[in-house]
Amino acid sequence: MEHLWAPWRMAYIDANAENEQGCIFCVKPAQSQEHDEENLVLYRGERCFVLMNLFPYNNGHLMIAPYAHVPDIEHLEAETLTEIMLTAQKSLAALRAAIHPDGFNMGINQGTVAGAGIADHVHFHVVPRWNGDTNFMPVLAETKVMPDYLENTYRQLEPYFS
Repeated sequence: MEHLWAPWRMAYIDANAENEQGCIFCVKPAQSQEHDEENLVLYRGERCFVLMNLFPYNNGHLMIAPYAHVPDIEHLEAETLTEIMLTAQKSLAALRAAIHPDGFNMGINQGTVAGAGIADHVHFHVVPRWNGDTNFMPVLAETKVMPDYLENTYRQLEPYFS
């Protein structure tokens, strides 16, 4: 039997314990913009921002989060909801230009039971997809092979959010 090592996944497992530093969707945008690259923040709007998922489902997996710390979209103002969707359009354009996906999965996992990893702060996922990007690894080994480093993908996307 061959083994595929993915030691970076241990950080995800450890992060599933309660984060002592607070909500990432509150902490990261509160830091100055000079920390955006290390925080994987690609864009800051008036009511929401875009950051890369540290534990992505696929290369270029983005999350759009409001600055408001609320658990669901029912608590967001109409202007914030509108900006989230406009920012989703901007994100799609950036992803198409930078990494050329064939399609996208987009949506909100609202509540822990619905799969929200951070249920207290609603956020919108944008996941690029390519023809043939699902192979035997997730099915047989419950492992997703990521073909590129987050830092490389950040550098590819960042110019399209400027």
